[in-house]
Amino acid sequence: MSTEKYATYAPVKPYFDLVRGALGDLVDGEHFFDCVSDETFYEVRYDFPGWPRIIKGRAELMESFRGYGKHIELHSVDHLIKHVADNGQVVVIEYDVHGTILTSGVRYDNRFCSIIVLANRQIAHWRDYMDSLAAWNALSATD
Repeated sequence: MSTEKYATYAPVKPYFDLVRGALGDLVDGEHFFDCVSDETFYEVRYDFPGWPRIIKGRAELMESFRGYGKHIELHSVDHLIKHVADNGQVVVIEYDVHGTILTSGVRYDNRFCSIIVLANRQIAHWRDYMDSLAAWNALSATD
């Protein structure tokens, strides 16, 4: 069911799969979006063209990821390091993403660290950090 329900997000599937796997039985739901609270607060600590710094709510997050998948296709996500704290209410994940910038065909490789706060077995707050230089280099490359 999730495959069809979230088919429009296929370009970002490796990311969703990694996050869902990292959260394991700490959350309910099959797909990443099933695990996100309707009132979630998703915050990025960097500037990325076309991506808002603050996203409020599951619906807005889904819309933002729909746009992301129109610009970047992820092929794989790896090097997961997971830290669980506060009796399973906080999860920190570090990971690398690999993909392609769709407008230029340039390879996209980046590193992230995400701090996830859970409440009622859902993602309530997400704070994201990434290698901004890697994103800039990929987005500004012409070959």
